[in-house]
Amino acid sequence: MGTKTVDEAGTTTADETATAEVEGTEAEEAEAGAAVEEETGHEAEAAAGTAGPSGVGQGAAAVVSAALGVVSLTGSWIGTVASARQSLIGQLEASTSSSVASMVEAGYGDAWQANALWSGIFALTALIVGVVVLARPAFGAPGTPQAPWIKSVSWAGIALGAIGLLLAVLKYTGVLLGLPTA
Repeated sequence: MGTKTVDEAGTTTADETATAEVEGTEAEEAEAGAAVEEETGHEAEAAAGTAGPSGVGQGAAAVVSAALGVVSLTGSWIGTVASARQSLIGQLEASTSSSVASMVEAGYGDAWQANALWSGIFALTALIVGVVVLARPAFGAPGTPQAPWIKSVSWAGIALGAIGLLLAVLKYTGVLLGLPTA
């Protein structure tokens, strides 16, 4: 198929004719393929405009749930400030009373409970956000599956929130690391 031969009458050989037919067929197939790709691209753009949610919000909420669960276990700035405030109030109240037990309770007990209260609030929020993220597909878009990592992170947030809430309740009631008796 390398050389082109033309006889005296100006006609082409059979090899050249077959090559031209193959090249013509390939060009037609390429044009048809481009037309199909163009139609598919327009259909994909139209479908993307009407497609459901991508799950970014659910993923972000799952991460927030896990972060709130960690904060409930490690403590927060708000809990520290509330604890210091209650400690200061307790010291001011203790200066007027002379009982050691009342001084310990006013100075440290109320601060401990304030910190436990804020930890419990963060833990409860982590639980609620995690449950909402897991329940969202059932109410928002039932046919759309949720990404596995979103479910995993939500469950982590729920577990951390449950542990944090349990520890906060135990800390608030004095069962966990209660105040010493005087």
